Amino acid sequence: MTLSGKSRIAGILGWPVSHSLSPRVHGFWLREHGIDGAYIPLPVDPKNFAVAVRALPQLGFRGANVTVPHKEAAFRAVDVVDPMAERLGTVNTIVVTETGKLEGRSTDGYGFMENLYAAETGWRANSGAAMVLGAGGAARAVVAALLEAGVNEVRVSNRTCARAEAIASEFAHMAAGEITVVPWEACAVGLENAALLVNTTTLGMIGHPALYLPLGTLPLSATVMDIVYTPLETELLAAARARGNPVVDGLGMLLHQARAGFAAWFGVEPQVTADLRRFVLDDLEGPAA
Repeated sequence: MTLSGKSRIAGILGWPVSHSLSPRVHGFWLREHGIDGAYIPLPVDPKNFAVAVRALPQLGFRGANVTVPHKEAAFRAVDVVDPMAERLGTVNTIVVTETGKLEGRSTDGYGFMENLYAAETGWRANSGAAMVLGAGGAARAVVAALLEAGVNEVRVSNRTCARAEAIASEFAHMAAGEITVVPWEACAVGLENAALLVNTTTLGMIGHPALYLPLGTLPLSATVMDIVYTPLETELLAAARARGNPVVDGLGMLLHQARAGFAAWFGVEPQVTADLRRFVLDDLEGPAA
């Protein structure tokens, strides 16, 4: 790729950031659309984060993605945030406006919903209750997105019950129906009559303990989604597929959440295609994965 003095530049801020798939995703789209631009990893120590973010306009950046551990710091560092970022108190996408202001967005929930719809499992917001496992940042984004989409009951379960209760309290005002907390040891009860099960925990991820969750009480029509993508098919998804449930892996969430930032920085609305998915999977399955 040849860059000019007019190249549009964006990147990803993280610590560490070498593991990120985002440069591969955005690099694919830049080549696909023949854009004079680049997307680069930006490893930034947390103690330098605020200074680094405020320097983006001076360095000519169109913006950046933000990954762990900087999402909450990014919320505090930008000039203005979108409604979802305001609800979550986190930012994963920064756009430098024409006036040099920093606009913070949260696109994780958007990526989650787009991945869910793109899988064409038949799930819709009015299908029934959704069961969400976990109470971290990803869980908060998923719960907020489901409520915004119109799901009338969201059940939240976490190993530390107090964190699940905090989510229920925080988002109670968004619920047209209700948010209920299901004790971790009673997850099987929470699966009854559910239309959607989402794992947002690290359980089942490579290098983490397995997720032991009997699915006997889950309707066979329910969609099962795991936001983990290493491995692409977790034990949860394998078990759900084996019993006949439609399943959705987590890679699409990563790909879809990237679309809004790319459009803002590079002026083209990219699409998540089979070719992009294969390109990213090549990296996941290669020696560097």
